[in-house]
Amino acid sequence: MEILFDQIPSLDLADFTSGNPEQKAQFVKKLGEAYENIGFVAIKNHGLSQELQNRLYSSIKEFFALPDEIKMNYEKPEIGFQRGYTGKGKEHAKGRNTGDLKEFYHVGQELSEIPDQDSVKSEYPDNIWPKELPQFKNDALEAFRTLENAGRNMLKAIALNLDLPEDYFEEKVAYGNSILRQIHYFPIENPEEVPADAVRAAEHGDINLITLLMGASADGLQVLRKDGKWIPITALPDQLVVNVGDMLERLTNKKLKSTIHRVVNPPKELMNTSRYSIPFFMHPRSEMDLTCLPNCVDEQHPKQFSDATAGEFLEERLRELGLRK
Repeated sequence: MEILFDQIPSLDLADFTSGNPEQKAQFVKKLGEAYENIGFVAIKNHGLSQELQNRLYSSIKEFFALPDEIKMNYEKPEIGFQRGYTGKGKEHAKGRNTGDLKEFYHVGQELSEIPDQDSVKSEYPDNIWPKELPQFKNDALEAFRTLENAGRNMLKAIALNLDLPEDYFEEKVAYGNSILRQIHYFPIENPEEVPADAVRAAEHGDINLITLLMGASADGLQVLRKDGKWIPITALPDQLVVNVGDMLERLTNKKLKSTIHRVVNPPKELMNTSRYSIPFFMHPRSEMDLTCLPNCVDEQHPKQFSDATAGEFLEERLRELGLRK
């Protein structure tokens, strides 16, 4: 049945990870309802302490406060901006040419932690660490591992909701191509000078399996409901917002919804303030097969996607976003 949520549902991940069988089953059921209708939930007890969030936010604020010419030392267009810094306005949403009003920093799997015999080790570029901020590396990697762990628990619940074995995703996301993206929506001193259609982040769906977003520091995130109404996403400080990405929508033949969302500009008088946000884009290994699951295809729901691997799908989308030539 269709549910039109006025706000995104809140769930307690501890019900799933350490609850009794009944709590666990309830979590899976509510998660399924949310993901089949609005594609977003807010979760608490995800393992990311407020203390770690504070440390991470303080180190990224310091990084983005550095002069542009220093930040540019960490920009690597030759690897499609997959690691390190991406300057202002470089990325745009699919189907748009106007760049978003943001700059960001990418952290991926730390290569030294991947076993040498694993084939993905040669696929990923090295992480890039700003030498001006020695603590940046430790904070980012600790957050990366914590969010990856929360994501694996969410995927276990998703697997059960899809009538798959609980560990269905485990080997598919082991050392996956995940990205911790630290974003600065920079202050706009002269709102009049910004292109009329430029926004902090234009409406888009995420590419990956799921996205885990830690406390965005100001309002602005909105999600497009099925009936065409934009609703604000508000999460409490102790919650992560976790949404379905396009890869999971594709795998489930649209049973789980990758919902369009955006970050709108603040009112004119607040345009000169910064907004920071840190999403963790959980990707599988590039060889994961995204062919629609047989149990998500039937007469009422014919198969809507051609077969592709996660790696093929990602390449196509990076080109659409202007990050790959």
